[in-house]
Amino acid sequence: MPEIQLASSRRGTGSPLVVIRQLDREGWAPVIDLLAQEREVVAVDLPGFGDSPPLPGTRPTVQALATEVALWFSTVGLTRPPVVGNSLGGAVALELARADVVASAVALSPIGLWTGPGAAYALGSLRFARTMVQTLGPRTARLTRSPLGRTLAFWQLAARPWQMTAEAADGALRNLVRSPGFEATRRAARTYRLTGFTPSVPVTVAWGTRDLLTPRHQAHRAAQLLPAARHVRLRGCGHSPMSDDPGRIAHLLTSTG
Repeated sequence: MPEIQLASSRRGTGSPLVVIRQLDREGWAPVIDLLAQEREVVAVDLPGFGDSPPLPGTRPTVQALATEVALWFSTVGLTRPPVVGNSLGGAVALELARADVVASAVALSPIGLWTGPGAAYALGSLRFARTMVQTLGPRTARLTRSPLGRTLAFWQLAARPWQMTAEAADGALRNLVRSPGFEATRRAARTYRLTGFTPSVPVTVAWGTRDLLTPRHQAHRAAQLLPAARHVRLRGCGHSPMSDDPGRIAHLLTSTG
């Protein structure tokens, strides 16, 4: 696989923690602010998302994305760092744990625990949202400036979308449109199913009790496939719990190493 330069940033000092991002850069921002008070937080954009280029000539499966992140570790001086990701990033974090190239992994509402209809619903919803934002163009700020507009745009992702700032909501919508790897990754993810494994490192899977994109019954599947992992219920949180309760997510990450 050709190696590409992934976009990343570093904040804080202390032991490193890698945050794997895709469409959720704005959602991670308040959590990173908290974590950087006691950790070095290394945030990386997955291939094809944020400021990272797509994988050249390679189908962007979850496994291929994980392989690229593992290669990236050595280019930035990281050796077996702990990782965390949400949704697609959560699945990548679990695959890195399966490959035994990380010290620990935390997956927030990871994809891949779905059935065919569940995958079609979640990925179809994201595709519809992207089409809607493309249609709005520069008028997205009109939608996100009001609590009602933010609720209409993010009701599947956040339990309390009206509490998002207008700036964060608008940035999230723009990131959805500008990510060049979105469609190819969406197609590749349709057939991804997490298979069980016994991790050799600590693994935590956390699920919001108000997740409307990958409903929490998928958390039961995760518990069956990964019985050795720690399973956490995030009461009152949605699919992107970083937006709903950044303090709780920061505490979860600092308490799991």
